[in-house]
Amino acid sequence: MRLQLTFLCAMLSWWGGSSVEAQDAGAFRARLPQDEVIYFLLPDRFENGDPRNDRGGLKGDKFKTGFDPSHKGFYHGGDLRGLISRLDYIEGLGATAIWLGPIYKNKPVQGAPGQESAGYHGYWITDFTRVDDHFGTQKEMKEFVDAAHARGIKVYLDIITNHTADVISYRECPGTECPYRSRADYPEKAYEPLVSPAEAKVKVPAWLNDPVWYHNRGNTTFRGESSIMGDFAGLDDVMTEHPRVVQGFIEIFGKWIEDFGVDGFRIDTARHVNPEFWQAFSPAMLDKARARGIPNFHIFGEVFTETIDVAPLAVHTRVDRLPAVLDFAFRAGVVETLTKGAGPDKLTTLFQGDALYEGGAPTGLQLPTFISNHDVGRFAHFARKNLPGASDAELLQRTLLAHAMMFTLRGVPVIYSGDEQGFTGDGNDQDSREDMFPSKVAVYNDNVLLGTKATTAESNFNRSHPLYVAIAEMAALRKEHPALRRGQQIVRNYDEKPGLFAVSRIDPQTQREIVIAFNTSTERLQANVEIDSRWRAFRSLKGTCAPTPRVPGSYSVTLEPLSYVVCAAQDGT
Repeated sequence: MRLQLTFLCAMLSWWGGSSVEAQDAGAFRARLPQDEVIYFLLPDRFENGDPRNDRGGLKGDKFKTGFDPSHKGFYHGGDLRGLISRLDYIEGLGATAIWLGPIYKNKPVQGAPGQESAGYHGYWITDFTRVDDHFGTQKEMKEFVDAAHARGIKVYLDIITNHTADVISYRECPGTECPYRSRADYPEKAYEPLVSPAEAKVKVPAWLNDPVWYHNRGNTTFRGESSIMGDFAGLDDVMTEHPRVVQGFIEIFGKWIEDFGVDGFRIDTARHVNPEFWQAFSPAMLDKARARGIPNFHIFGEVFTETIDVAPLAVHTRVDRLPAVLDFAFRAGVVETLTKGAGPDKLTTLFQGDALYEGGAPTGLQLPTFISNHDVGRFAHFARKNLPGASDAELLQRTLLAHAMMFTLRGVPVIYSGDEQGFTGDGNDQDSREDMFPSKVAVYNDNVLLGTKATTAESNFNRSHPLYVAIAEMAALRKEHPALRRGQQIVRNYDEKPGLFAVSRIDPQTQREIVIAFNTSTERLQANVEIDSRWRAFRSLKGTCAPTPRVPGSYSVTLEPLSYVVCAAQDGT
């Protein structure tokens, strides 16, 4: 009985909505992965709370310290202390989980002369066991996690097992790019590895310093076996098929769960690791999480694709047994529908593919969906690029509609920091990694942001920004209605050119229906949407909703250009 009461109190606290709820130990742990709203940030680009760590304790110029706040490819000064100071802002947006870009110790600078850049992004790891000095300390990491948990906000760590920093070079081609050497062509050996004495013991744990645990085959071509065994842009590709390596990474990342109580992992470059590794690693992490009192640990892999075809994503849930993957297909579908003139029937094709995931449609509910990120770029950039004649007002409306799709359709919405402030970026990768605190990067500061007269040269934590306000409202709506988080999704109606896309979300407890209809065109739209014939009355959750159906099973919606409505069925016959 005591366990039942504890769980009930936890759930009531979650539905209550105040930050005090998290002080009830375990309340936030009761939420399922699909209950979350994720806020993704790179700590270097979020907020600078302690300028003393800007150079990571290193001395010298930017090629030694990695610090140059005027260069888009170097450290800018953001850190854990700054992140802690902005938790109010993240909570106010409605985010319930923070996906934290990699915080492990990195090689400060890599690249050939004239092509150097820094490890500000966190993906060039040398020490997997500790926080990089540019971001802070182990103590500050614990303080951050505890502070987030005190607000009921979960913390997801970005992890990497595919590669380490570029420490190994090859005798056959020192200082140059080595083409991939396949096992078929060279079955007897890989390249002969070279490690400079200065870096011979730079990696932690110590076993990672031995070149025997790497493939040493040269750069990947992203095809065939090289996709698994090749060096990703020269980064040292780990031999993840070896039992020693499997056990080593289980120990490494299991310790982050044990020591900090983190709530999930986003897995970088998951498709470039052999399936057998994930088949062992994921269950081990879930076991360690449960032992730490974390029953709903969320694991989702990055499987990069640029198409709406879900098969390249779904295979990694079936073969690799990854619990979930980042929904790149969703992002492609929204970009095509809202910026390239495609009909919303593309979205129908996307959601039909949910049957391909291991577990089918219920797995679809747990897929993190996104429209922008630090690799592919921001939605607003592609809207402006693909619609050169559109006004900023129209681009803002399309960006709002894209977020509405992310928050009301199946999946777990991921907000990329800066999107809620109208950031647009100039493209992908470094061009989409603007600072939230005042930036000194000229190519960021000349961008025209949406919904504001501000620039990235200013601090951008404006809670009155129209996108921040709208996203907070969407998050609140999603939190209030279980159907929008956990409900089955039924595609009702769709056009083959810009126009209507309508779905129903079914409350898993009451079976009550919520109708969501989008107008992806620039013309006013009136249409009839199929519904369950038992419903006789509706109320508006967003937009103007007809109080009753036209006839049983048919519900009339009127939609302004680039708008949406959310209409909830009521009891009554």
